[in-house]
Amino acid sequence: MVHKLKNELKMKNLILIRHAKSSWDSPLIDKERSLATRGIKDAHLVATTIKNSIPSKNLIWSSTAKRASETAIIFAQNLSWPLDSIIFRDELYTFDSNVLEKIIKSCQDSYENVILFGHNEAITEFVNKFGDIYIDNVPTSGFVSIQFETLNWSSIKNGKTNKTLFPKDLK
Repeated sequence: MVHKLKNELKMKNLILIRHAKSSWDSPLIDKERSLATRGIKDAHLVATTIKNSIPSKNLIWSSTAKRASETAIIFAQNLSWPLDSIIFRDELYTFDSNVLEKIIKSCQDSYENVILFGHNEAITEFVNKFGDIYIDNVPTSGFVSIQFETLNWSSIKNGKTNKTLFPKDLK
């Protein structure tokens, strides 16, 4: 029992969720694009399906882009998270996996579980660098959970991809 508990304490869990499908109907700057109808439906579908795959205590980060923040809010509603538990971070509005990696590695070690709502290419490249399953493209509303055997976010490497769930898996 002590050995098992010791192993559990050495884990960091990261859940990456790509924002839901956004709308291109209005001539807005990229950061202001909101979700398309299909994106809203897909986000609800994935959120309700992964309910049992979400740790009870977690740190929730979201890009400040409208489509990412709307996706985070849909997940919060479906998973009964208080909306004020979502931390909106402007630096998560990135498509660069190196920037994403730097942000994740800067997380305080007191957090065992981090849920992050962000953007591609950063998410797909991060998942392929740190996970053990190659994913050609994390689609919109895509969910990827990676576990790392470490005490420190700054030293994450060679994680284990525990779960992937994409809208197409549910239709």
